[in-house]
Amino acid sequence: MDEAFTGDLDQAMDRAGFAVALAAARRGAGYGAKVVVLAGPGNNGGDGYVAARYLRDRGCSVEVQMLKEPATAQSIEAAARAQAAGVPIVPMADPAPCDLVVDAVFGGGGRSGTPDLVRAWMEVGGPVVAVDYPTGLDPNTGKVSDRAFHAVETVTFQCLKTGHVRGRGPDLCGTVTVADIGMQGGEPSMFVAEASDAALPGRPREGHKWSVGSVLVVGGSPALRGAAIYAGKAALEFGAGSVGVAVPGEDPAQISPELPTMDLDDALLALAKFDVVLAGPGLAAEDLDPVIPILRAATRLILDAGALHAGALEAALENDAEVLITPHSGEFERIAETESGAFAARALATKLGIAVLLKGNPTVITEGDRPILVRSGGPELASIGTGDVLAGMVGALWARGLSPVDAAVSGAYWHGIAGADAAGDGTVTASRLLDRIGRHAW
Repeated sequence: MDEAFTGDLDQAMDRAGFAVALAAARRGAGYGAKVVVLAGPGNNGGDGYVAARYLRDRGCSVEVQMLKEPATAQSIEAAARAQAAGVPIVPMADPAPCDLVVDAVFGGGGRSGTPDLVRAWMEVGGPVVAVDYPTGLDPNTGKVSDRAFHAVETVTFQCLKTGHVRGRGPDLCGTVTVADIGMQGGEPSMFVAEASDAALPGRPREGHKWSVGSVLVVGGSPALRGAAIYAGKAALEFGAGSVGVAVPGEDPAQISPELPTMDLDDALLALAKFDVVLAGPGLAAEDLDPVIPILRAATRLILDAGALHAGALEAALENDAEVLITPHSGEFERIAETESGAFAARALATKLGIAVLLKGNPTVITEGDRPILVRSGGPELASIGTGDVLAGMVGALWARGLSPVDAAVSGAYWHGIAGADAAGDGTVTASRLLDRIGRHAW
């Protein structure tokens, strides 16, 4: 990014270092606090020298320990100004007690292995403020091959980067502060969804149960009926006016008072009544073949859980249907025959002309353009049945009038918010999540 910046780099570095100093102050670097700034040779280290100068002005007992001598024009100037201001600059040494560490070693720059001296500092407890990225975290993937700093706050510039939100990034970066240092330009590779991106359509005054969004859930094989119930009830809770459940087998006995139940033949005949078909919750492998005629006939279709198989996807695409798939990483890899990830999801969506909601943390949504990341969900949602609730929510939003991608973004976002709400009262189960989602449906 430094290479692409055409403004005043010295000024940008001064603003960056000031933002890092403010973060350190937020994390306890007050008057008399002992702060060690670990500086690399590049511009990341230069930001550290600037931060050290501002922290000294604040009254901190600050020392810069450099891994190597500054190697860029900006970092050389920043080091000279810090030294002139009275900041001690010494070669990096073994860790010693301090109140806070500023990690300005590598940030988003390239690296090959972690030097032993830096690894030793990673072992020290206490708060760390990282510049751009915690050293050791791959900025492109969020992976850690060896060790990395565990920051309480990471200060980055212009925008969030891939490593902040993928892999181990959310665990190691702590709070990510995006500082405006005057950098402009560049094209985003992904977007992060916020509440303003999670649309919730209203209902017209004259609406009725068949005009405000209807969803047919296809699934609920014997012994797996609960998944279909959760999906169907979630669609109702999230604003669908009418929801039916088509179950395999000869006994379509009603499975829940508010969910009309039918067999697969009757569902095929009634298909035109439903705006969206959600296939797969609680669908056993041996019942997939009888469902294929419905998949071939549907025009707007979500494939989830038991319907996430190549044969089902092929059938769904025979009639030029709009298709959204909602796999977790294992299901995605089975369908795509490649490792899951944001750009793999984008490639599959482009290849097949479908929308993809790849469940995870973050959840990735794309229809072949730049992936959208939804970060509202947390580990509290790692519970059986919560994915069925998500599928029902997305089905309801699509039926209510959103596009499949907008429905996926909004459903995933409010699913995460509802999960966080429910976690405040104890363990999140699918039943407890159902009780929460309706609060966020309008």
